[in-house]
Amino acid sequence: MSSATVTGVEGEERDDFTKQESAQIRRRSLTLLGSLLAPLKLRVVLTMLVVVISTAAQVAGPALIAFGIDRGLPAVLDSNDWMPAFLIVGLYLFTGIVGAVLIAWYTVLSARISQAILIDLRKRVFLQTQKLSLEFHENYTSGRIISRQTSDLDAIRELLDSGINQLVSGFLYMLFTGIALFLLDGISGLVLLGSLLPLYFLTRWFQKRSQSLFRQSRVASAKVIVHFVETMTGIRAVKAFRKEKRNEEHFGGLVEDYRGVNAKVIQLFGVFDPGLVFIGNVTVAIVLLVGGFRVVDGSLAIGALLAVVLYTRRFYDPMEEMAMFYNSYQSAAAALEKISGVLEEKPTVPDPVQPIDLWAARGHVRFDNVRFAYKGDTVVLPDFSLDIPAGQTIALVGSTGAGKSTLAKLISRFYDPTAGTVTLDDVDLRDLHPKDLRRAIVMVTQEAYLFSGSVADNIAIGKPEASLDEIQAAARAVGAHTFIESLPNGYDTDVNKRGGRVSAGQRQLISFARAFLADPAVLILDEATASLDIPSERLVQEALQTLLADRTAVIIAHRLSTVAIADRVLVMEHGIIVEDGTPADLISGTGRFAQLHAAWRDSLV
Repeated sequence: MSSATVTGVEGEERDDFTKQESAQIRRRSLTLLGSLLAPLKLRVVLTMLVVVISTAAQVAGPALIAFGIDRGLPAVLDSNDWMPAFLIVGLYLFTGIVGAVLIAWYTVLSARISQAILIDLRKRVFLQTQKLSLEFHENYTSGRIISRQTSDLDAIRELLDSGINQLVSGFLYMLFTGIALFLLDGISGLVLLGSLLPLYFLTRWFQKRSQSLFRQSRVASAKVIVHFVETMTGIRAVKAFRKEKRNEEHFGGLVEDYRGVNAKVIQLFGVFDPGLVFIGNVTVAIVLLVGGFRVVDGSLAIGALLAVVLYTRRFYDPMEEMAMFYNSYQSAAAALEKISGVLEEKPTVPDPVQPIDLWAARGHVRFDNVRFAYKGDTVVLPDFSLDIPAGQTIALVGSTGAGKSTLAKLISRFYDPTAGTVTLDDVDLRDLHPKDLRRAIVMVTQEAYLFSGSVADNIAIGKPEASLDEIQAAARAVGAHTFIESLPNGYDTDVNKRGGRVSAGQRQLISFARAFLADPAVLILDEATASLDIPSERLVQEALQTLLADRTAVIIAHRLSTVAIADRVLVMEHGIIVEDGTPADLISGTGRFAQLHAAWRDSLV
């Protein structure tokens, strides 16, 4: 069973797991938790030692009180001997100070452990989401990834910051209290032991009903975040099509679902918490009643009765805190399940086990009997073969869905072919070292994405170690230097989010400068001029002349003005090359490209 099946990576989030799936998820989550704790073993052992000693110091209080009443006071009254009383008071103060100091130390130690775990987990999620193939990101929405890094990690942080403290200290406190109670008075201990039976059934009832509800809560939370992120990311489309009201209604429904699930959780605690209090009060009443009769008949000292009542009451004090821990635990467990699902995903385009180095690629690309279909989809490229000599510029033309972008993705190795091979200089891309592959093949897309930072930083993505002179030389080569110099701070100008401070044409020129600086052997332009106006396109066309020189290039374009600079044009239909020739030869013919060119020429009149 794949992780995608369990986590619902392909499609909606799930909360309706079978027993087998639930068991698998729990094993996966525990494995992840174990790997997070493994480097912290010594810290965990030290922390446990500290909390054991501090808890023992706290539990000693009622026993010292009983000893003081039953032994210390009689010594004072009978023989005016204050030594036992002073000794007991001193021990009581000492245990109190030791307990307080160790609790403070334990708080610091546990906080350091929790922060180390969170840092490790955040890094793992970030590195994993970068490592995973494009197919994962096309199926797994950005909102869900953000949910893993925000609300899910916050749930785990809440558990680590306070929940673990409540669990460990509460459990040890109950254990030591129970032991002390049995040592002090076995009959009262048996009464306490009998109260554990209804406590067990109440806890099991709560556990079974809460597990499903907390999973539903994490799913509902993720859906709220996903919708919010997608709305904000596509805010221009929302404004353009007046979708505010519709989005508001949809978001309101998601929030209402989230509220409904949380309301059910609160109702569950509305039964569980009073149940704990009731069982505790009944147990204290029985211990007091039985102990009172025994004090009367002389079989139990008054100090011991006071101590056993205190111990019984204190035994149930951590229960409510542990119930709150269970709240945090269930929420964190559901979050850890989803995070572990992401971390378990395997790249569909894995790195080669024994990579082949290709230091100086020439740029010869070949498709040998390639067959490709997106997962769960129809075949896009059926038995496709193509040879692109080094240094040749080819243009891919065809209707939407013809397979042009798929071809580009296979050359960039965003995907691997279902059958056949794609080679670079006779080396299968699946065997090529990833660094050599990224250095040899660069894609420039229509979006021309710019990251927050300066213009120079964005150009240097193509070659991080490049000097400012090299960056400026790349910008001059593609005709971007003049407009960059005119910006408020030149190359140090912050392009703002997604390059909002520069125009579409300028963003494209910056992306061309980035590609030129990278100096790849193979350059892919996927609709790189589709969003530009005519003046901007002409500016970019001039940059292309420099950018494409002496390198293999694959141009995907609907605008035939861009196709004109190609050495060779391929017309594709349904994943098959139906025409192959120079632009001049195809224009002079009567085929599909000639028809497209005639229609384009008429549109300019």
